[in-house]
Amino acid sequence: MLDGLFTLPWWGYLLVLLTLTHGTIVSITIFLHRAQAHRSLTLHPAISHLFRFWLWLTTGMVTREWVAIHRKHHAHCDADGDPHSPELVGISRVLWRGVELYREAAEGDTAMLKRYGQGTPDDWLERRLYSRYPSVGLGLMLLIDLLCFGALGLSIWAIQMAWIPFFAAGVINGLGHWSGYRNFETADASTNLVPFAILIGGEELHNNHHAAPASPRLSFRWFELDIGWAYIRLLSWLRLARIRQTGLLPKLAADLSPNTWSSRLHVLSAYGKRVLVPLLKRECRGSSRSQRRLLKRARWLMLREKCKLTEQQRHCLDRSLSLSRRLAIAYDYQLRLRALWQLPGRSTDKLRLALQDWCQDARQSGIDSLAEFAELMLNAQHHNPVAVATGR
Repeated sequence: MLDGLFTLPWWGYLLVLLTLTHGTIVSITIFLHRAQAHRSLTLHPAISHLFRFWLWLTTGMVTREWVAIHRKHHAHCDADGDPHSPELVGISRVLWRGVELYREAAEGDTAMLKRYGQGTPDDWLERRLYSRYPSVGLGLMLLIDLLCFGALGLSIWAIQMAWIPFFAAGVINGLGHWSGYRNFETADASTNLVPFAILIGGEELHNNHHAAPASPRLSFRWFELDIGWAYIRLLSWLRLARIRQTGLLPKLAADLSPNTWSSRLHVLSAYGKRVLVPLLKRECRGSSRSQRRLLKRARWLMLREKCKLTEQQRHCLDRSLSLSRRLAIAYDYQLRLRALWQLPGRSTDKLRLALQDWCQDARQSGIDSLAEFAELMLNAQHHNPVAVATGR
């Protein structure tokens, strides 16, 4: 009575569980995220529906709701209006109760669904089954697990149900905006969790994704691995997928060349790595424990667009900057550097001259790391003035 159709050794059940949960992760990253939300690839109708059916069985998520919430996240990332930012609601709530934030964001907000959910499936099955009865799929998955594995199937099903809410809604949306490393100085707090993005289908490379949301490939550096991209290439080879965008992150990769300073994103990233972060570490070494805690908390705040900060975050940043005059000066120079790309009536010549003026001032700042960065900028501009001035 307690046995199912299949009796396996313990490692067999573990392998089945990992396969089932990985299939769900792959369905989310390829179908929901890259194909539906960002339109970076087009899937064959058969494989597209297979992904949609599997997600109905294993998550009960409605495609239109997920896509709308994710697009809204990008539109208001880590600012007021972001449905699941740890910067706004706290890391604990996003990590452990992230799926509740999705439900709250989708519940009754027809205007949000209409605005951000355009282009998602709207066929008979979607209207009459997947969207109308999402819990039916979960119940069917439970019956399948019980039939195949007996009483142990209940445990397998329970882990399946917890896997996505924790890893996708919790870890990526939470830790992916809280801790990790950054390749790109995006305006939000996104981070890359690990370079080998396998467990969550490549989504661990979250900062790379926020740097180029329309790119189907999330890996950037030579040591980074996006397993989701490997699956996409396989589907493309089998003619089950058509990749729309391929060169976004490679283009950003070229901008990160030590001899090229053409990208606003790259310049700000280099400024953070060469000026702000070393200076922050230096200030932490001579500070008390409470001051170090405050300075470390302000690290991500200093690297983000000031207009994106909440009032509480600005207060935290101001307190941190008040502890160090050198840090405050370096932060002010970063704000001025950001503003150069928003000059009215900007032209190549105007931006080039503005960059030169900024570098001349920075050389006189009295901060070694800032002066060294200015020298690098001037040398790069002298080598290729047009490249420096035409950044994104």
